[in-house]
Amino acid sequence: DEAKRALRRGIELGMVHVDTAEMYGDGAAERLLGEAIRDLPREQLFLVSKVLPSNARYDATIRACEGSLRRIGVDYLDCYLLHWRGSTPLGETMRALEQLVRDGKIRALGVSNFDVDDLEEARTALEREPIACNQVLYHLGERTIELHEIPYCREHGIAVVAYTPFGRNDWTDHPGAHVLDDVARAHGATPRQVILAFLTRDPVTFAIPKASSLAHVEENAGAGELHLTDEEIAAIDRAFPARKRRGGIPTL
Repeated sequence: DEAKRALRRGIELGMVHVDTAEMYGDGAAERLLGEAIRDLPREQLFLVSKVLPSNARYDATIRACEGSLRRIGVDYLDCYLLHWRGSTPLGETMRALEQLVRDGKIRALGVSNFDVDDLEEARTALEREPIACNQVLYHLGERTIELHEIPYCREHGIAVVAYTPFGRNDWTDHPGAHVLDDVARAHGATPRQVILAFLTRDPVTFAIPKASSLAHVEENAGAGELHLTDEEIAAIDRAFPARKRRGGIPTL
């Protein structure tokens, strides 16, 4: 179907980082991923899944990971994340993730929707393994992580993975949308490609845009070749300014 074709096309274009979670479709997304990659060389893919906070106790985390492996049909995940913080003590979940690394079921561990305090608590709870990444909400209308989580992650060598980089696609109605149009025109690109290039301008960040159609996949892939000038970055920054955070880290 279209979702499988889009996934395969993305991999063909070099977008081999594939993100899923046990929560998505109650495991259906993992099964679809498994069907789409069945005949592809495993070592050419970077597969990521996530454990729900309701499964974040030690034994439940191990079982959840094994369930994801079965549904995808692979022997290991390249990275496995705690989807968001719940009521389980972080130290217990981190111990389970480290055990999964030792057992060869995952290659690296990470977190999602963690603010700086959460990151520090998780980082100090780990005995051997580093936090590979923090997957967070990041788009032109929500840039507060630039003032908080990105500096922390840069200092500690943690990749920042931006989910929902186009927000609710309401940037088209924003007064600053013409800036994106102008920059896109100068590069022979699209506004969506400009957005992705802006959000990934810091080497510590990269984005995982949802792409359920072949057209979006090919458009997203083209963003990797787009390099913005300092003047263009400054213009986008003025058009879509980062605002002070009120409350905790934003999530969907």
